[in-house]
Amino acid sequence: MAPRVTRLRPAASCIRFNRISAIRALHTIKMAEAFTNFLAGSPLNRLSWLRTSHSFLNAVVVSPATRWILFNGGQPLIASHLGTTQKRSLALLTTEDVRPLLGAEPFFGQGEQEGQHCASDAPVLQAARVHGPSIVFLGLKETETSGSGNALPSSEFKDPHSAVAKLTGTPYFTADVADLDENKVNEAIENTGLAKDGSTLAFMEPRAAMSSLDAYTAAIFAEARSMVDWNQRNKFCPACGSPVYSLWAGWKLSCTSLLPWADNTDRKPCPSGRGLHNFAHPRTDPVVIMLAIDESGEKVLLGRNKKFPGKFYSALAGFIEPGESFEDAVKREMWEEAGVKVWNIRYHSGQPWPYPANLMVGYYATADSSAPIRTDLDNELEDAQWYTREEILAVLRHSSGTHLSRRDHKKIAEIQDGPDDNPTSAKSQDQSVDVNNNDEPPFRIPAPTAIAGVLIQHWAEGKAKVLLESGSTAKACM
Repeated sequence: MAPRVTRLRPAASCIRFNRISAIRALHTIKMAEAFTNFLAGSPLNRLSWLRTSHSFLNAVVVSPATRWILFNGGQPLIASHLGTTQKRSLALLTTEDVRPLLGAEPFFGQGEQEGQHCASDAPVLQAARVHGPSIVFLGLKETETSGSGNALPSSEFKDPHSAVAKLTGTPYFTADVADLDENKVNEAIENTGLAKDGSTLAFMEPRAAMSSLDAYTAAIFAEARSMVDWNQRNKFCPACGSPVYSLWAGWKLSCTSLLPWADNTDRKPCPSGRGLHNFAHPRTDPVVIMLAIDESGEKVLLGRNKKFPGKFYSALAGFIEPGESFEDAVKREMWEEAGVKVWNIRYHSGQPWPYPANLMVGYYATADSSAPIRTDLDNELEDAQWYTREEILAVLRHSSGTHLSRRDHKKIAEIQDGPDDNPTSAKSQDQSVDVNNNDEPPFRIPAPTAIAGVLIQHWAEGKAKVLLESGSTAKACM
């Protein structure tokens, strides 16, 4: 006699929940895909397959259409335009403007001696730059009518200048001048076309500067700053300690001991010469940033870092650790920073954050607002509190509820970057204008240029309603 099989049937309510949650998950995905954060949504065709072609790069870099973004220790060059509606913008320079800072041609595919072309197509010399500051090719802003006709396959570069002549957009490059002579940099800036036309050019704290950018230039700025920072920070080979040099238009760093003319007498071969190494390519470090919402959907948990400017609160955040998923990190960080257990973790959107090269991954989660808050576990927060929707909306409506002065931006920057030793930068921060303290909000929150501000604002204004409804049903079937 065959054994009797007992089949367990899930509760009807949970079957219904699974169907409903699947539908709501689709709505959640649509919402996340539809929203593009500030600094995201790059308009550039990065033409990554041409980064190894020094013939293409040397042709496009001298194009009259090419524009440059300059940095000095990570601070972007900003143009102030007095007497115009747009008072401040990212300074976009021509190649002729920056040529005194680049060194001798060729700019890519350099040989052992300055001004010499490399004589080999070996992988270690692909668009090599061994003299002068690192240069990064960011990509091409194509015109709306260019379509796919200007995709520039590698096969077109038997005559690179003719191929580049077909471009109908704006190529973008970037460089950091921190290692160059200050007088030489100042002289070059004073002789730029923008300066001669009356604009005032100055390097500025990047977090404060980005508030002046439109969505188009902000996305280019995000790529540019992350790339120059990576090139500036990594000066030596992690495998053997030798200096590194730039390849692939600034998108790869290689050990100088691998150059054909390197003297490696009595030295072991550098381990970076074999296999794939993640330190040779730019890195992006993912960070979860999350807003805990109570079960009623009417309160959110915000925290205040010990080094934040006065009365400033934000969503909690933390780096992904090895062996974690994004959801694991959300749970761990919420517990470590605020002693709060969360569930029903839902993705919202992502934001590239070029300080120095992070990807902020935004989440909502559900928590019990009646449970005690603890900030004594990792002692990172000075305070954490639940705020009602009405309290958040009042701050959002306040004229300075999301405002940070340049001095505030500098204080937040020092949390990650350390003290700013640049005297010019320090002077500019001292001249910043603060908001009138006579009408201060009870607390302040991030502006929507940061994903933390978006998470808070979307919840407060009801734009995250689908996520909250999905969460309340989720716990019922846990």
